Amino acid sequence: MNSNTSDRRPSRRRSSQPRRSSHRPGKSHRPHESSGRSADGRGQLSLEPTACETTPVPFSSFDLDPRLLEGIRDLGFVETRPIQSAVIRLALGGADLIACAETGTGKTAAFVVPTLQRLLTGAGAAGMGESTGPRLSRVLVLAPTRELAVQIEDEIHGLSYHTSITSAAVYGGVEMGGQERALRAGVDIIVATPGRLMDHMRQQNADLSGIDLLILDEADRMMDMGFWPDVRRIITAIPGKRQTLLFSATMPDEVVRLALEIVQAPTYVQVGQRSMPARSITHRKHVVTAHDKLGWLTEHLRKHAGPVLVFTRTKIGAERLAQKLSSHGIRCAALHADRTQEQRRAAVEGFRGGKYKVLVATDIAARGLDIDGIHTVINYDLPDSPDAYVHRVGRTGRANEEGLALTLVAPDELDELGQLENAVGVRLESTEHV
Repeated sequence: MNSNTSDRRPSRRRSSQPRRSSHRPGKSHRPHESSGRSADGRGQLSLEPTACETTPVPFSSFDLDPRLLEGIRDLGFVETRPIQSAVIRLALGGADLIACAETGTGKTAAFVVPTLQRLLTGAGAAGMGESTGPRLSRVLVLAPTRELAVQIEDEIHGLSYHTSITSAAVYGGVEMGGQERALRAGVDIIVATPGRLMDHMRQQNADLSGIDLLILDEADRMMDMGFWPDVRRIITAIPGKRQTLLFSATMPDEVVRLALEIVQAPTYVQVGQRSMPARSITHRKHVVTAHDKLGWLTEHLRKHAGPVLVFTRTKIGAERLAQKLSSHGIRCAALHADRTQEQRRAAVEGFRGGKYKVLVATDIAARGLDIDGIHTVINYDLPDSPDAYVHRVGRTGRANEEGLALTLVAPDELDELGQLENAVGVRLESTEHV
């Protein structure tokens, strides 16, 4: 658990109990007909983007609480990015939102900033009133992976440092005891993966009856990973009267359909192209037989500086490739779901800190891995879907920095690659050089 009482920051008192919601938990709202949805020629639901301002503006222009502005300055944030410009004012106004933006564009701060402002200045503001015992949590953020949950909670921690707001990350792979204590104490913000939160709900550790803001990040990934039934169950345990914010870098039709089940008259915000990579990324391919892939990759990594993120399709493939690269003298680590939480943490931190030049990963790293300076992403294996490609390559070219996405393709995979290019809407330049 990370919170404002963690060892990374000075100790501080837990804030007093917020006003408890009088609303009973109930099923989520169905969207009104005015929600900006329409049917295409096949009768499928689609979303009509709302015109919104995306020009960068100073964070100080939002009339934010001084304590929050101080945290923003501490992190070096001066002006908003486009998704933040579009979303923050709408979220502060209380609207339900469905937001789609290219990965690496600052979606986390787009919902964390208005969330903290709501807790600091809204009804039942954190730090106000008399404490009479454990308080109810006010905000629930759902994320598909533990890495993304940790990243979100870290940003909450940094931005709320000068406040008494508390938060906890709840995810699998670690002991439940610390998470249970945080949930029973009633931290202001819970950031959770659906499966682990369901575990706590079954043990009656989590009281969600005070939640008045629900945020879903990377909703398409939660659907892909089979978490949506858990998401629906969790939503039935929180009050129907709430604000809901749903974020994703891709917005396929199935996600649109599921999103419209849980929001109330949403505003749809789209920044950049829907379900497309950032324009700051150069896309290239190299045709090489499956037998020669390892040799080509080894020579490429020897000639080019890191950090480089390499994607494989399977956990076994990631482990074996990392071992083979290490045997050739390349500093690398593997990241996949079969590794323990401590092994995964060590791999990510070693990659971030320069201990490892290369991180070999499955698609578990395609979401929520936010590391500055990744110039190159290499698809050692073709991704299994257009969305997977978008999220893999989105680990580079972040915050408008230039990035390179290189895909290794065997001759018999060229047709499959062509279909992927058409679906994503990009053309991969051919390269013959290591």
